[in-house]
Amino acid sequence: MSNLSFSVKGESHNATKFEAKARDFSFVIDEPESLGGNDEGPNPVEYLLGSYAGCLNVVIHLVAREESVNINKLTIAVDGELDPSKFIGKSGFNRAGFLHINVNLDVDADADEITINRIINTAKQRCPVNDNLSNVTPISYTIRKSVVPEKQEI
Repeated sequence: MSNLSFSVKGESHNATKFEAKARDFSFVIDEPESLGGNDEGPNPVEYLLGSYAGCLNVVIHLVAREESVNINKLTIAVDGELDPSKFIGKSGFNRAGFLHINVNLDVDADADEITINRIINTAKQRCPVNDNLSNVTPISYTIRKSVVPEKQEI
């Protein structure tokens, strides 16, 4: 199978609100009022946690199907805590990102605990978002400065 490519593109509406587009879908990223936003959508780190839960959901179901296990119900709760000091420019000591992420899974399936644990461990290894969160991923930036043409008098 060849590599798959995914992309998101969007535009800033103000200092906290960003409207993103992925394929034919649009979604708003904003901060809660307590962080200076208008609370018009989840904030970036909430989307990250949601992306992780969504990816685990897909891969757990995929692996369970490969193991001929039926999942009747799967609940995934993901949370994390971060120190905002670096984000707001007060300290460079702690990292800006999550200090730790907790994943809580509630699995109702027609399998024993050993099989469910094997499915979860395999899913963790195969989940792209888990891989990106657990390992350093190279990131490259291309920056283009928009030039506003000068007004010319006629």
